[in-house]
Amino acid sequence: MCTASDLPAAEDPDELLVELKPTRPARLYGSAGCETWSACFSPDGSRFAWSLGHGVVKVLPWPLPLPPPPSPPLSCDRNAEAPGSSEEKTLQCEQNVWGMAFGPQPANRTRAEGSCGVTEDLLLATGLTNGVIKVWLVSTGRLMFSLTGHTSVVRDLAFAPNGSLTLVSASRDKTLRVWDLSKKGTPSHVLTGPKNWVFKCSISPDSSMMASVCNLDSKAYLWSMRSYTLIRNLKYDHERTMVSCDFSLDGALLAIGSFHSTTGWWLDLWDPYTADQLTRVEDCDVCVYRKDNLLTALSFSPVNLQLAFKDYRALQVWDMEQDKLVLEADHNRVSGLCCAFHPQGSAIATGCRDGHVKFWRVPRLVPSLRNLCRTALRHSVSTFQVTALPLPKKILEFLTYRDIAKKKILRCSEHYR
Repeated sequence: MCTASDLPAAEDPDELLVELKPTRPARLYGSAGCETWSACFSPDGSRFAWSLGHGVVKVLPWPLPLPPPPSPPLSCDRNAEAPGSSEEKTLQCEQNVWGMAFGPQPANRTRAEGSCGVTEDLLLATGLTNGVIKVWLVSTGRLMFSLTGHTSVVRDLAFAPNGSLTLVSASRDKTLRVWDLSKKGTPSHVLTGPKNWVFKCSISPDSSMMASVCNLDSKAYLWSMRSYTLIRNLKYDHERTMVSCDFSLDGALLAIGSFHSTTGWWLDLWDPYTADQLTRVEDCDVCVYRKDNLLTALSFSPVNLQLAFKDYRALQVWDMEQDKLVLEADHNRVSGLCCAFHPQGSAIATGCRDGHVKFWRVPRLVPSLRNLCRTALRHSVSTFQVTALPLPKKILEFLTYRDIAKKKILRCSEHYR
């Protein structure tokens, strides 16, 4: 079962929108089974999928309906639904759910034009502990089919953002698989090469390439989505534990999160076309527990140049255009297994180790005209094509993100000066 709490009076009352709590008793901290490993919004933002532990996924309408006080708590353990909540679905996956993804994902331009309404064919893919991927029809909550092939945990899933039913899965069996859900029975393309668990995958906005990271590889992998072959590795000079990766709205930047026990966490911004490391963002250098502050998740905003990341200290949203933190919330070490932006960028959800999910308000900022122009150009023009244009050096540096500092230390609100 789950309940929606009201806005708390203690922690971040201005940023916390609502918190969902499973009413099933949580296990002891550190034990497996009750975590919210994944949370995601549907492409049009009208649905929210919540993996609340114990093999149960809840699909809820967004914005979340506020139940009247006398109503009984909403059941998340059975397929029963509260009165007036016919759009809510409970999916019994029978295995712990690690990764989820809605599909098909419309192209970014289609999404921006507002023509990506919910259809009866909206799907939700769920990656399970036993390596099976179950795909559900959201409108009915019916299981459409199960994809088999992985031999270990399916850690992450992603649909190609081009309107197709191309699904990518990342697994602890050290492989990625590319599935075409429009052709039933078609075998998946298997991508091999990583020698460690594959933790995260992300597909570029133009669906031309995919990035993936493994836990102890000290490098990221870039794959072609056309030939399903390795393009190149983005390598680090010394050992890192890789956490997550994500492309920016225009695909010109690839953010990679990692950490090490001696240096703390890093957020590195790479040019995926040239394999140039553009900047390194580091944790607050004044905090005494910097080395113990591990990064757990990161995500680019789908509408502007904001990068959200969760570490053991807080959820933070960095506005790259203004070069400042616009949100610092969720000060809880138990939280932070995943984070996901709403498609309009107005809210962000974080999943917790105890099965809770929290929704945070993201400040609305108007991007500059020049940043909008850069985003529109870079969505369809590679770095090589930009540098070939007969433009002044400063404009070329701006269009290729070469004008940002090589190193950035994000001071927390306590030590910001």
